[in-house]
Amino acid sequence: MVSDSCKKRFGKIMLEQMELLEQVEIAPNIFSMLLKGQMVSQMQAGQFLHIRVPDDSKLLRRPISIAEIDKDNLTCRIIYRIEGGGTAIFSQLPVGSFLDVMGPQGNGFDLTPVRSGDQVLIIGGGIGVPPLLEVAKELHDRGAQVTAVLGFSDKSAVILEAEMKKYAEVIVTTDNGSYDRQGYVSAVVDEMTQDYVAVYSCGAPAMLQYVDRKFQDHPHAYLSMESRMACGMGACYACVVHIAGQDDSVNKRVCEDGPVFETGTIIV
Repeated sequence: MVSDSCKKRFGKIMLEQMELLEQVEIAPNIFSMLLKGQMVSQMQAGQFLHIRVPDDSKLLRRPISIAEIDKDNLTCRIIYRIEGGGTAIFSQLPVGSFLDVMGPQGNGFDLTPVRSGDQVLIIGGGIGVPPLLEVAKELHDRGAQVTAVLGFSDKSAVILEAEMKKYAEVIVTTDNGSYDRQGYVSAVVDEMTQDYVAVYSCGAPAMLQYVDRKFQDHPHAYLSMESRMACGMGACYACVVHIAGQDDSVNKRVCEDGPVFETGTIIV
């Protein structure tokens, strides 16, 4: 367990040295980390961690979404893709390392509209799938009937299918048809005739634009946005999105007001 001397609190955000318990490459250049720390007790589905790269030449923290939360054991799982020098350093860290973590940050997914027996739709794409795993898990625990449509570029990029199947009926699409259904998630979702009590999504901008249009007037449809960040606490305004129907001077911050937004409320 991490001692009190290793923790600081900034409002609702903690700064903690979290222990790396496990690291596995689950797809080419995509890694899963299991972390342990007290801040897990405060985590909600859809939030993210802001992690310092253990290299003094890397000034900015890296925001990584939370994929699974185990409050009983104070562990969480994060999944990230190597996209530069910082995440490459993460991938080389051995078990037993400690990471300087700020979190949990942001506003997560609103699961309160869902009741036992409700039909719920999850739409995920690529590295946007991880934060939806905890959503599926918690909705399944509520007794909801969950359908997940997950899109990837090709077979080698498919992640978390087996884990998601524990909690949902899963349909996988690949752009090139190398696995399961060929095409984009939009083709599958457009075929669906079921009325869903809630819709939860995370993925590439083009996919989120589709979800935003498709479910613009849905009362409980949500988008999880990804953005480059600097401070991660809402002070620097480096991660702003513009509000639908307002001029460009009106905006919200992905780190502080998001990363989850209701459909129809922002310009994706």
